[in-house]
Amino acid sequence: MTDGQEIGKKFAELRKLCQAPADEIRRQKNVLVVSHVDADGLTAAGIICTALDRLNAEYDSFFFRQLDEAALKQVADQGSDLVIFTDLGSGMIKEICELGILAVVADHHKPARSDARPMAHINPHLVGADGATQLSGSGVSFLLASALARGNEDQSALAIVGAVGDLQDMASGHLLGLNRQILEIGSKAGAISFFRDVKLFGKQTRPVFKMLEYSQDPYLPGLSGDEDACIAFLKETGIRLGGEKWRRWIDLCQEEKARVVTAILHKGLRSGISNIKLERLIGEVYILLREREGTELRDASEYSTLLNATARYGHADVGLQVCMGDRDKAFEEAQKLLGQHRQNLVNGLKLVSSKGITPLRSIQYFDAGDAILDTIVGIVAGMSFQMADRSRPILAFARTSQGELKVSARGTQDLVRLGLDLADAMSASARAVGGIGGGHNVAAGATIPPQAKQEFLELVDAAVSRQLTC
Repeated sequence: MTDGQEIGKKFAELRKLCQAPADEIRRQKNVLVVSHVDADGLTAAGIICTALDRLNAEYDSFFFRQLDEAALKQVADQGSDLVIFTDLGSGMIKEICELGILAVVADHHKPARSDARPMAHINPHLVGADGATQLSGSGVSFLLASALARGNEDQSALAIVGAVGDLQDMASGHLLGLNRQILEIGSKAGAISFFRDVKLFGKQTRPVFKMLEYSQDPYLPGLSGDEDACIAFLKETGIRLGGEKWRRWIDLCQEEKARVVTAILHKGLRSGISNIKLERLIGEVYILLREREGTELRDASEYSTLLNATARYGHADVGLQVCMGDRDKAFEEAQKLLGQHRQNLVNGLKLVSSKGITPLRSIQYFDAGDAILDTIVGIVAGMSFQMADRSRPILAFARTSQGELKVSARGTQDLVRLGLDLADAMSASARAVGGIGGGHNVAAGATIPPQAKQEFLELVDAAVSRQLTC
């Protein structure tokens, strides 16, 4: 069987899993949608809520930073006829069933081992696919929405936004596996287009020199973080910066774009950037054809960042309304939150730079205390690789408002290829100290008691060491 045939088979198996609960969902009039507070969680919820809207079903939505027993108690107390978990739930199947919640779990994180069975459990891992790279939570939601009714093909664009927000295109520069099937559906529906371009953030909304200045992956020596150098570089390359309005990447013609890319590559090689990092400069980009050009909603990467700026600050309702089509009040509010989010990330990086990163045998970490919100400390951790050792995963600690310790772990695809599995390391280590954890091989999280920090670090360090020496 070819790779394409294998992917097609798994896609069909997942669709079959989605068909089983579809009739029951259509019969219910009191549905609760429970999802995660990130771009993938918001798009996943947005897809399902839109599908329920189109069925004229009554529904409500809840968003959680992490699904634990306290969160599940809140869910159970709602007394809903049916709960649809999107982008979370697979790690709490036993607890969901023990509370007697009639549930459909549409998730992509590694499922916990359990003999318990909810009404339906839809997860790419159950058909042998990797939920970290081949299908996001929003992708699972899209398959479920497609099973609920015809006409939901337009929601494929949101599924791609969720996948990009979950960084599923980073390993190879483009979306793979089951995501590819959804991409093809969206392309045929006229909802999304995809092509090769620079992968730098801000092509729709930032002046070109700002796009270069803020580039972090890849880090561009002599350009990243230096506005004056970026302006001088573009002038030397013969690029007109603009008159009354700064020119963005989308304002350049193809010849100008090619000139900039060539100049960046030459500058990078002179600075000693490895080929792997240079390859990160060019990849596949995803454009939402029904969104206005020049806005954050036109590009999947910028759209996902906009959504992160809402839910991670307690405004999931704003992000959800944007996902469901509000281009007025909710979109304006999301843009304001995005500006604050960007400043918080800058402040977070400054804090890490000043405090430093502590190396252990196989991992490294920093503790932000309450100086960085626990909802964005994982993003800061990933961005901190520009000043950290890329040969070890990085852990970031932040104190929650409930007094617990939130831990976010980030690795690299190079480390994953060597055997790194942060989901396993974080989950087992958190469980051993009375906490809870999970996620993906390249990115995972945990919540632990504050007094268990040192023991937890030692456990994760040992686990990662074993993974990377196997």
